[in-house]
Amino acid sequence: MLKRPALFALMCAMPMGAALAAPPAANAAANATVSAADTARWQGTAQRVDILRDKWGIPHVYGKTDADAVFGMMYAQAEDDFKRVELNFINAMGRLAEVRGEAELYRDLRMKLFINPRQLQTQYAASPAWLKKLMNAWADGLNYYLYTHPQVKPQLLTRFEPWMALSFSEGSIGGDIEDVDLAQLERFYGKRADVPVALAGSDLDEEPSGSNGFAIAPRLTRDGHALLLINPHTSFYFRPEVHVNSGEGLNAYGAVTWGQFFIYQGFNERLGWMHTSGGGDVIDEYLESVTEQNGHYFYQYGKERRPLKAVDITLPYKTADGMAHKVITVYYSHHGPIVREANGKWVAVRLMNDPMRALTQSFSRTKARDYAAFYKVMELRTNSSNNTVYADADGNIAYFHGNFIPVRDTRFDFTHPVDGSDPATDWKGLHQVKDTITLFNPKNGWIQNTNNWPFTAAGPYSPRQQDYPAYMSVNPENPRGVHAVRVLKDARDFTIDSLIATAYDSQLTAFEPLLPKLFQDYDSLSGDEPLKAMLAPQIEALRGWDMRSGLDSVPTSLAIYWAQNLADTFGPAARAREVLVLDYIAKAITPMDRLVALAHASDKLAADFGRWQTPWGEINRFQRLTGDIVQPFDDSKPSLPVGFASANWGALASFGMTSKANTKRIYGERGNSFVAAVEFGPRIKARSILAGGESGDPASPHFNDQAAMYARGEFKDVLFYKEDVEKNLERRYHPGQ
Repeated sequence: MLKRPALFALMCAMPMGAALAAPPAANAAANATVSAADTARWQGTAQRVDILRDKWGIPHVYGKTDADAVFGMMYAQAEDDFKRVELNFINAMGRLAEVRGEAELYRDLRMKLFINPRQLQTQYAASPAWLKKLMNAWADGLNYYLYTHPQVKPQLLTRFEPWMALSFSEGSIGGDIEDVDLAQLERFYGKRADVPVALAGSDLDEEPSGSNGFAIAPRLTRDGHALLLINPHTSFYFRPEVHVNSGEGLNAYGAVTWGQFFIYQGFNERLGWMHTSGGGDVIDEYLESVTEQNGHYFYQYGKERRPLKAVDITLPYKTADGMAHKVITVYYSHHGPIVREANGKWVAVRLMNDPMRALTQSFSRTKARDYAAFYKVMELRTNSSNNTVYADADGNIAYFHGNFIPVRDTRFDFTHPVDGSDPATDWKGLHQVKDTITLFNPKNGWIQNTNNWPFTAAGPYSPRQQDYPAYMSVNPENPRGVHAVRVLKDARDFTIDSLIATAYDSQLTAFEPLLPKLFQDYDSLSGDEPLKAMLAPQIEALRGWDMRSGLDSVPTSLAIYWAQNLADTFGPAARAREVLVLDYIAKAITPMDRLVALAHASDKLAADFGRWQTPWGEINRFQRLTGDIVQPFDDSKPSLPVGFASANWGALASFGMTSKANTKRIYGERGNSFVAAVEFGPRIKARSILAGGESGDPASPHFNDQAAMYARGEFKDVLFYKEDVEKNLERRYHPGQ
């Protein structure tokens, strides 16, 4: 198994009966390929769609049919941040080098090993009529946006085709493909031994991707209704907040990944779903024994010598003089594409690649009305990326640890590449959902997952590790999981507000096993040891710390800088031993290592901020300056203090910096992004917050209007019902107006 570790300017309102916008004369050349039939179809659909923007700029899309609603949803997404929509599909189709140049060739190759336009077109043609209508509407909504916004200049995609929606159907490939190492891929297919392989870092190098999901049963809530916490940890601005409705029963609210036409993490009027990353083993590597004969390659499979399938992939790329291209011959065994070489063997990777069924599952779950219907959708088993935490208006709570889980022979260790020549290592179909790790209404009354193992998901009523093959759960426990169990296990009388408070509990549990060792190390120093006097104030500050983060907390700053110094120093050694760096620095390093790291942390704080006694809020900041995909940061520009911390340290409310810092302050880029708490009573009640704001346009009032609330952990009311939207209405319009 491979270890799993992408323009809205506010416009004047028009009356509902106003004519739809026609492109200005200057747009004629740009729309030369647009037919009269296209424009008539688009405008007819637009008349059946209402977009209501509330006071936060959140689009509430209403359509007569599901397809109408998808059309409006895509138009609204393009208004808010077309460049992110486009970039997601440029990347998904392996076309980044066409806009960024030769440096992206092997990223494109990695995508094209799995994504083939002709195959997607075939799948589109074979799709059921209802799904085909949605894909048609998806393309129409984006194309109509471009038609009515000639000032928007796409980088590459001037026309969206319906089949393209299949290239980015979450759960089909999604983040799985990123586990194929680009440097190794280039070494193999570029026939270059000089391609540098990234140095091993630590599992604390970046803010963890993933999420928190909590479900609370009615008996533990004040008003007797199930509650759901939706808390994805993604890069900021990766998902906007959207509400989409149709006369065919669609009524879903939540986070949508830019360019997709389904609510990814959210709720409807009857139930809600929260995805957390990393359930079971869904990707495997196979060592292929390859021989050459007359210029052709063969691999051993049992007693057979099978030919490797050779495919020429053309990779266009941008140069200073225009477009160029490179053709690379790639190879496939029946396990999958060859992606690297190891110890004289070629390595093939196998992962799920079923875009049409994955897209079916992703959209269908948003229309499920009860647990039975939701479970039936889960039986499609095409969500390879996620666990699912669930709650509904009938009072049920549930958990699914993964969804796409291949059946394997347990004699083999699939955490490492297995022998591809042995037929016994092949996948043997998929596990039925009933045979995977699940929970339904556990007696304790709550469920949690934090990208950790499922064996603490419901306290004493959790699944038992010994009841399942090891490959069904590949992540260990983590500090957030320890934290979640602690705050949930004795809680009662939950409300939306108390659930939010629980999700923002400020304890940093990762330090609980680390600091006592540091204190013991310090106490063991002799009186004449220079570090004894040098570190006395720091040790005193840490001894008095309650291990909670906060704006005014000096020990938070000191502890985090200390632990990060240790992670930077010992991360490569921990990774080489395949152990978590927190475990390594707690158990395998010397007392002097820990003490010297504290001295280094103090020196860095003093060098960067003038004193080591610097409150956390002076260091940890939220800043959004531009609408760029990669956000720049600047210590001289305004920013907001943030009291919560990285999930690496056990923070439930996650806030971390992932890029290489060129600033002294820490600026969040990943963690809490869209967060919501939902109560499933006779009438939905929900509150939410979004990092920054809905729009990617710095000129929009909704670019940063939620930033101060986000930094404080303060939520807004979700406007789920149309009458509430209309009471807080900023603008009502048809697409094109």
